[in-house]
Amino acid sequence: MKKTIYVDFNTLERFMKEVLMGAGVPEKDAEICAEILIAADKRGIDSHGINRLKPIYYNRIKDGILNPVTNFEIIKEGPATAVIDGHDGMGHVISKKAMQMAIDKAKIYGLGMVAVRNSSHYGIAGYYGLMAEQEGMIGITGTNARPSIAPTFGVENMLGTNPLTFVMPTDEDFPFFLDCATSVIQRGKIEFYARSGKDTPEGLVIGRDGKTLTDSDEILKALVAGEAALAPLGGIGEDNGGYKGYGYAAVVEILSAALQGGAFLKMLTGMRDGKKVPYNLGHFFIAINIDSFTELDEFKKTTGDILRELRNSVVAPGAERIYTAGEKEHLAYLERKDKGVPVNEALQNEMIQLVEELGLEGYDFLYNE
Repeated sequence: MKKTIYVDFNTLERFMKEVLMGAGVPEKDAEICAEILIAADKRGIDSHGINRLKPIYYNRIKDGILNPVTNFEIIKEGPATAVIDGHDGMGHVISKKAMQMAIDKAKIYGLGMVAVRNSSHYGIAGYYGLMAEQEGMIGITGTNARPSIAPTFGVENMLGTNPLTFVMPTDEDFPFFLDCATSVIQRGKIEFYARSGKDTPEGLVIGRDGKTLTDSDEILKALVAGEAALAPLGGIGEDNGGYKGYGYAAVVEILSAALQGGAFLKMLTGMRDGKKVPYNLGHFFIAINIDSFTELDEFKKTTGDILRELRNSVVAPGAERIYTAGEKEHLAYLERKDKGVPVNEALQNEMIQLVEELGLEGYDFLYNE
């Protein structure tokens, strides 16, 4: 039996680029996609990196529901705003260009916002926030997704996992980096559990009968069939604040569809008349130029002071320490930059399949038992 292996960043990024090129993605666009995918693996966000390469991108291109060549069309543009149609191209390529537009506008006007329609899965949302952070700005983004979340007191999957993401510069070694779904768990994490042969923890997924589901493989099938739904942040019902996650998911849905005339809710299932169709996702990107409000160094110090005070507050009995958003991702990066990204047996087998299907060379380590 194969053991989990560790693959260095450069090799894994090169592999993803070559696979995407083999699927028909132009080289420059494949570089963008691979760069964004490896950004997730570097930070320990295993649900949005190499694990997604075959099922979410490669297979969808082969199925004819994802365009490998991206047509980025500006539908409407103002001094600080724009609306983009991605024509079902590569979400990473569309989104990097869209956030760059928002950043460029914010450099001039203090704020920039770009709304996108007819896009596809754009990978780790935090990447686009980091683009703004590296320019001394606050980056905000969100995207809708295929229906997964049930409304509070409901059992039907209606809303996507709809992340609402913020990245802000600090005076520390890492930014404030909040990138999380508006559900208790995201579909990608369940896919990761399924690949690893693990059950999904109880209370995160609800069936049509109102009971919780734990079998990861069965959950994935039930989600596609509309027979299960993810609980919103706060959980099932109102007792633990599930209405809050439901509300924030709805906010992201509106901002990902209503501003740009895009698709929403059940229009995003990827199926029509029993056939696979493009997902037609929508995104939004906001860049806030900190220099338009205050000195960047002052903002960084205040933000850093806030985070340090939070981490230095009283720790709960039995807990080792307090973290702030982005810190665990930074620690994962420090570990993985030398050790590499863990690749389990199921993922190795997928990679081998792609190597053989595309005739790729230089990945002999995948065949070692």
